[in-house]
Amino acid sequence: MRLIRGLHNLVNAQAALSQGSVVTIGNFDGVHIGHQRVLDELKQRAAQAQLPSVVVIFEPFPVEFFSPESAPVRLMNLREKLNAFERAGVDFVMCVTFNAEFAGLSAQQFVIRVLQQGLNARHLVVGDDFRFGHQRQGDFAFLQAQGRLGGFEVSAMPTFIVGDERVSSTRIREVLNLPDLAQANQLLGHDFRFEGRVIHGQKLGRKIGFPTLNLNPKRLQMPVSGVFAVKVAGLAEQAWPGVANIGVRPTVQGKRPSIEVHLFNWTSYVYGAHVEVRLEAFIRPEMKFNSLSELQTQIAKDAAQARQLLNLKPV
Repeated sequence: MRLIRGLHNLVNAQAALSQGSVVTIGNFDGVHIGHQRVLDELKQRAAQAQLPSVVVIFEPFPVEFFSPESAPVRLMNLREKLNAFERAGVDFVMCVTFNAEFAGLSAQQFVIRVLQQGLNARHLVVGDDFRFGHQRQGDFAFLQAQGRLGGFEVSAMPTFIVGDERVSSTRIREVLNLPDLAQANQLLGHDFRFEGRVIHGQKLGRKIGFPTLNLNPKRLQMPVSGVFAVKVAGLAEQAWPGVANIGVRPTVQGKRPSIEVHLFNWTSYVYGAHVEVRLEAFIRPEMKFNSLSELQTQIAKDAAQARQLLNLKPV
């Protein structure tokens, strides 16, 4: 998979897109089962036409640009999303910088500059409620009309329904807020997870007998917080069990979101490793304790409960 960062870098992909491309556009936050249907259709259309598949995304999201104070929390950071696209078998990801200049493009300018001149689109796959361009003037009917003039086809993907409700990133945020991991996983099509590189922390866990693996989630807000039973992939042949605190660590005056995982029966240092923390079960909300000894006592209880939830033998 090739990543194109910014419209100015499309020149580096012109040779690969010279015969055309099959394109889809969206935020794809979470890359949930509805998104996966769109990606499957994209790849099928691309294979039939023997053309590369292209996903167009935006950084920041349009809502983050226009209303940052009310923008919803992200289910995935950019790297997690790119990894999901690569696993899905996408050929190209075009990451458009969403700024004032881009926001000012009319729907027709977007079609000409991005779809026709930039990506040489021959087919476009979009959701049936897709809107784009300045003041969201463009819609599916507009795209069809432009396609007839510009030589590309457009197909709409109907809303994907589970349990009489539309599958959406908003719905997944709502169930994660409960948190209902089982329902979130059903809508995502996989365990809810965080990915990242293991970094050095404050080493406080080691001092109180619970050494932790620390990740910087690279986001200002977290879609979940609290203590969870987890499994960590990327360290051994099988995902390794543990207990994780996700949040801002109020007991030690933490301010930025962090993920701290105590791995059961693990003794190796893994700094720099890229891992995947899969949430298996919720244990309790994040809490502030009056002392490290209180925190130590609670972590011992959390670890015992996590072992039970993961069907492990008690220590």
